[in-house]
Amino acid sequence: MAKTVGIVGLGNMGFGMALNLLRAGFVVKGADLREEPKEKLVTAGGIAAATNAEVADGADAVFVMVVNEAQARSVIYGEDGLLDTLLPGSTVIITATIGRQHSRDIEAVLAEKGVHLIDSGVSGGLPSANDGTLTIMASGPKEVFDANLDVLHAVGDPEAVFHVGEEIGAGQAVKACMQALVGVTFQGTFEALVLGAAAGVKPEVLLDVLGSSVVGSPLFKRATTFVMERNFVDTGSHIAVTAKDLGLTLDLAREVGAPMFSTALAAQLFEAGMRSCPGEDNWAVVKVLEQMAGTVVEAENH
Repeated sequence: MAKTVGIVGLGNMGFGMALNLLRAGFVVKGADLREEPKEKLVTAGGIAAATNAEVADGADAVFVMVVNEAQARSVIYGEDGLLDTLLPGSTVIITATIGRQHSRDIEAVLAEKGVHLIDSGVSGGLPSANDGTLTIMASGPKEVFDANLDVLHAVGDPEAVFHVGEEIGAGQAVKACMQALVGVTFQGTFEALVLGAAAGVKPEVLLDVLGSSVVGSPLFKRATTFVMERNFVDTGSHIAVTAKDLGLTLDLAREVGAPMFSTALAAQLFEAGMRSCPGEDNWAVVKVLEQMAGTVVEAENH
């Protein structure tokens, strides 16, 4: 009998995850504040739930793919929350980036009801969510991880589904480290592109040359392409989410006493971008630097 898997949060990431769970043969129940993604889920063969409690009713595992810890807490033990109907032995998988201590706080509440938690940061953005190739950074008891490996493999690249620690919060810590590198990479990319534009170097040249060099990461190539095409909306990577994630990274850095000079600068740049380009995606942050330099990074044929 196929497992029943729930997912709360059918946004850019969550909807792709739901489709991949369906493709893997699971019974999938989903909830979202909006009706449109629930209707699409039903069309794809899933079940739309009216409440979070309904998602959890009869579910073996439930993904929580929301924006922040306040939403995660509300989904799990707020009114009509998952805990109203989750059975002992079932598992909540938090794939939202909410911070280490918040994950531990939620685990304590779940444990009182005999419900397991997997704390799992994810990486890969919209393309990987759609393709089922997310990088999974899961923490929690190994036996719980192993029992849910089939579920995790449905949304993640089997070669990139990692058990990063027995202790809840380790997944959030690994994601914080990764987010630091993401933020600094964004900052360096935007600065390089603006420097090139101000010096008369076409972004196509930088994409080709730097993209084939030691710094030519997939993130550099993706960011450069979106910037030069001036594609700043509906790409699945919102400024506000990255700004929030960088804030959580710095929170952890303060907690453990780790200096993060470059990450702090990247966080400030994203805060400026969030205020200058509200509602836009990560790549729009480049406009803050463009304005200061009096230039625009734009493809020749744009």
